[in-house]
Amino acid sequence: MSNKPPKLDTIGKIQAPKLATISGTNSKETVYVDVDDEITTIIDKVRGARGKIVALVLPKRATVLQSTVNMKLLKRTVDEAGKNLVLVTTEVGLLPLAGLVGLHVADTPTSRPTIPSKPDQPSDEPEAIDEPLSISDNSGSENEFNMDEAANVPIGELASSAGAAAVASEVDDELVMDDPVADKTDVTPLKMNKKLAIPNFDKFRTRLILGALLLILAAAGWIFAAKVLPKATVSIETNSQLVKSNLSLTLDTAAKQVDVQNKILPATAQSVQKTYSQQVATTGQQNNGAKASGSVYFALTDCKYNTVTIPTGSGISAGNKTYITQSAVTLNSATIGGQCNPSSLQSFWSATVTVVALQGGSDYNTAKGTAFTVSSSISGASSVAATASSDIAGGTDSIVKIVAQADIDSAKAQIAAQDTSRVKQELESDLQAKGILPIVVTYVAGSQQITTSANVGDAADTVTVTSVIPYSMLGVQTSDLRQIVVASVDSQIDASKQKILDDGIAHAQYTIQDTATPTSAIVSAQIQSIAGPELDAQSLKKQIAGKKSGDIKSAIGSLPGVTKVDVKYSPFWVTTAPTNTSKITINIAKPSGAN
Repeated sequence: MSNKPPKLDTIGKIQAPKLATISGTNSKETVYVDVDDEITTIIDKVRGARGKIVALVLPKRATVLQSTVNMKLLKRTVDEAGKNLVLVTTEVGLLPLAGLVGLHVADTPTSRPTIPSKPDQPSDEPEAIDEPLSISDNSGSENEFNMDEAANVPIGELASSAGAAAVASEVDDELVMDDPVADKTDVTPLKMNKKLAIPNFDKFRTRLILGALLLILAAAGWIFAAKVLPKATVSIETNSQLVKSNLSLTLDTAAKQVDVQNKILPATAQSVQKTYSQQVATTGQQNNGAKASGSVYFALTDCKYNTVTIPTGSGISAGNKTYITQSAVTLNSATIGGQCNPSSLQSFWSATVTVVALQGGSDYNTAKGTAFTVSSSISGASSVAATASSDIAGGTDSIVKIVAQADIDSAKAQIAAQDTSRVKQELESDLQAKGILPIVVTYVAGSQQITTSANVGDAADTVTVTSVIPYSMLGVQTSDLRQIVVASVDSQIDASKQKILDDGIAHAQYTIQDTATPTSAIVSAQIQSIAGPELDAQSLKKQIAGKKSGDIKSAIGSLPGVTKVDVKYSPFWVTTAPTNTSKITINIAKPSGAN
């Protein structure tokens, strides 16, 4: 073996010797540091280590050793204890401090330890070790231990029995902390406990949070199951009965007070006026063309009448066409020897008159010889024959649309057919807003006031019909109606044993008996009232809160008029009624047939 000094690199920096396992090493031990360990705790762990080589495994963010003072204390401790310390860490911030005090540093327990550069001697060039140093046991050396020289001596050499700086032959570059001692039979190497590991604080924190969440969920579940879910339903049957009243009520706005005996109620009238408009296309037609004209020959056909006079403006017709005479004509029958002989004096019994068509139009043109019928309103018309003595011509066409009566009637019908349910609802709401009970069957629609944009016969393509309609409804005070209902029910029950539980006014059915007016009406009211024992549901809830089923049945079943009590809890694990009365439901059965 040879004692070779550390070799200098190209810039004069002392190369750190390799730390290798050698025959003279007593033992090696790995010590783990927790993130919250103080410097005193770390020093105690190093002093308590049994090995001469101590690999101190540091956690991430080991702030305690980022102090120069703490680092020097640690260095002094290992020097006084005669141990060789290797800091196992990858924290870049610790390397200058370790180099300052001369402590070895390794990335992992199996990597080569080195002494980092001191802060005042930075170097960007990688260290180059041309010749690794071997360390041998010089236990018999007389050289004394020097701290400054030991900073550049491998840990294995420092840990030898004599602490001498002997260089062995070159060995591997890895730090094997648990290599057996080959040539020292009296030294028992300390085996590394594989169960020891750096605690994973991230997993511990995650498990802690999950445990807290599970605890919170369990507590919330218990509260939900014990306080929110529990419900109780109590069904009560009594000897109550249904009492029916058929009342004929007179509603009159002129009445000032209730007449219970005659069932007369003061009424309040609510009215509203609505205006509706409906436009329709006109369907009438009028021909404004020229009127046809011509002459007609009139003659008596028998001797029933001595004289027949046809005044000016008389109408004669052919088919459905009417023509108007333009002058008067008188026809006389002639008698010879007391006998009627029209042919003897034709100048008396016949005449020719000009006629003009009643309306314009080409369809009034007719040919000569066309027979006409004289209006039956003329006396003796049945004995008169009328024949066109010339063509009746000159009629032309000019068609225009006019308003027909059917058009106005159609618009009125459409207005009447409109849905007035909104009007009825409006009247009902207005009465309710006043605190009045509306009697809907008294709803009345008044007479329409009709106006039109054009009259019948006027030329127009459309006609608009406007209708103003008044509506009304009657209402009464509920307290007034209750007086009549109570009197009717009391006459049918034993008032000393039963009370009216529901007067039934809210579900009363009304029908109109006579034609209603805006101020009065006679209506028939069918009312179903309930009489029986009086039970206060809210009071019962307070009495049974927190009680078991048997206690509830006993408490309620002992009340007058109660015939049956049924108690149900939910969910299935609930055995007592909730203390929160809002979770308790009281159902009091109505008599059969009640609304």
